[in-house]
Amino acid sequence: MDAFSAIIRFSAAAALLTVTPGLDTALVVRTGTVEGPRQAVLAGAGISAGVLSWGVITALGLGALLAASENAYRVVQMAGAFYLAWLGVTMLRRVFAGGGFPIMLPAGQGRLAANPNWFLRGMMTNLLNPKVGVFYVSFLPQFLPQFLPPELPAVSFGALLSGIHAFMGLVFFSAVAVATVPLQRLLTHPATSRVLDGITGTVMIGFAARLIMEKRSL
Repeated sequence: MDAFSAIIRFSAAAALLTVTPGLDTALVVRTGTVEGPRQAVLAGAGISAGVLSWGVITALGLGALLAASENAYRVVQMAGAFYLAWLGVTMLRRVFAGGGFPIMLPAGQGRLAANPNWFLRGMMTNLLNPKVGVFYVSFLPQFLPQFLPPELPAVSFGALLSGIHAFMGLVFFSAVAVATVPLQRLLTHPATSRVLDGITGTVMIGFAARLIMEKRSL
């Protein structure tokens, strides 16, 4: 398989993976609906940065440690589970405290100071998911050509492929963020944002519990 064929095949597989609904999509949808498209795009950009990081880590060979070491996998697994649980509990606390972010901001107010850094949250959600790391370890090497030209080392080519995946994710999540704009007019009441936070927080805690109990597949 030459480099061009590898790029085409990887792009097709990455596109299918990108549009498959999951935790990342749920995070972007919730953020866009409750806090606006700008924050949702930041979350999507953070998720894409996490994908790019996993690709580079795998191309460098460090991802093999995650697949080979039970302890390394367990450390990332527990860190990811606790992080998701923390996000979920934070949203639920806001629900029971009667908080929540207003959908339509007052005139002249660009954003609330209390808004979290959704780029960082999106990136950490992706980086602390060991399933993403193990997936990349088993997925990315299949598209590395056996004979690369000297000017295109394996690490650079792996970074190129993961960059394609990250770009697809950024475009997709930006589209999802824009798609939430009409919902903001329907969901302007603070109580509605608390309901969304309650649902998303519960889902995140559920993902955290599932991640803790799930055994490594490799």
